[in-house]
Amino acid sequence: MSFALGVVPIVLLLLGFPIYLVLLTAVSVALVFYMNIPLAALHQNMFGAIDVYALLAIPYFIYAGELMGRGSVAQRLVDFVQAGVGSVRGSLGVTTVGTSAIFGAISGASVATVATIGRVMLPAMRKAGYPEKFTAGLITSVGAIDIIIPPSIPMIIYGMAAEQSVPRLYAAGVIPGLMLATMLAVYVIWFARRNGIGAGEAFDGKRFLSATGRGVWALGAPFIILGGIYGGVFAPTEAAGVACVYAAFVTRFVYRELSWRDIMRAAGTTAIFTGQVLIIVSCAAVFAWLLTVNQVPATVVSWLQALAMPNWALLLTINVILLAIGCFLDPLSAILLLSPLLVPVVKAAGIDPIHFGIIFTVNLAIGLFHPPFGMNIFVAQSVLKLELPVIYRGILPFLVIYLVALMLITYIPDISLVGVNWLLRAN
Repeated sequence: MSFALGVVPIVLLLLGFPIYLVLLTAVSVALVFYMNIPLAALHQNMFGAIDVYALLAIPYFIYAGELMGRGSVAQRLVDFVQAGVGSVRGSLGVTTVGTSAIFGAISGASVATVATIGRVMLPAMRKAGYPEKFTAGLITSVGAIDIIIPPSIPMIIYGMAAEQSVPRLYAAGVIPGLMLATMLAVYVIWFARRNGIGAGEAFDGKRFLSATGRGVWALGAPFIILGGIYGGVFAPTEAAGVACVYAAFVTRFVYRELSWRDIMRAAGTTAIFTGQVLIIVSCAAVFAWLLTVNQVPATVVSWLQALAMPNWALLLTINVILLAIGCFLDPLSAILLLSPLLVPVVKAAGIDPIHFGIIFTVNLAIGLFHPPFGMNIFVAQSVLKLELPVIYRGILPFLVIYLVALMLITYIPDISLVGVNWLLRAN
């Protein structure tokens, strides 16, 4: 069995097979050669894994982000944030951070933010004299905030895999996401002062009101999504559906930038991307089922308990494992594969699974831009037309910032749980 669960996946990964084929092949080999279980169990578990109501939110959020990304929403958000930032040193860099955080609260997809915000901000930052390396690192890394700030697609998957409340995970992600955005903005300001990069235009009330008026409909999406969820108006899945209707209405009738054909094309793109996501979900879920049937999670829990590690050492070990795996696997696959192994371990250690969900998510957010295989790196290379060595060098200081934030989030649980406690009191 160790051959099917260990050797087969590693060999196929090294050969460059897609992750869903790696997992599906490993399960098939195990069922055919090592287990007396009918192959029908493979189909049942695959389809059962995606027959989950919460997963309906994924295509809805993707579609809403796709619609908003095709028009001038990104530019309107940039204008709004830039008008608010004013003459702060490094104002364009701070604008990139703020806009990415807001856009992430619409789409919940890191890759979409890197592509959309990068196209808007790269020319402006070049013109303002920002070094190419710094610009590349900022745009590539800042999109990772978007899977921490709700709505977050990886949090939906973690909630399903770990049987945790998605609204509570969303509440736990708000403060860590804002803290990361603040840390990045502070670094940008320090860098601009140190390198003599000029300040932006002075704050102008009329300009700010004008930018707010142009962007108010775009800014309405996060308020509707999060306000609806925490106001008890609708569940996260329903909020995603409402976000789709809102995005279609704004881009078609308010901004009048998308035709019905554009809206249908966005739906087609969403369908393709959703299919890619769900095939990974189904194959990873059936692999996780195989691990559970073979008592692998229970064995891991017993082994770690026998080591009698203190919680700080346990969390440090898990962080190292997640950072390493996040360099090679996409967040959804990593969550589905590792949740059955790690969640029982942290529960046995008395660690809050909601807090652990944020730790998990931040680790995988770092993996999105961690060299050498971070997904955001290749998106940035494609969209921004920059060389990989430039992006790699630019990422390093931002990687340090994320790692510092990860340590704070890991060892100060209240950073995550204060939002959950507020939600519980409000309800």
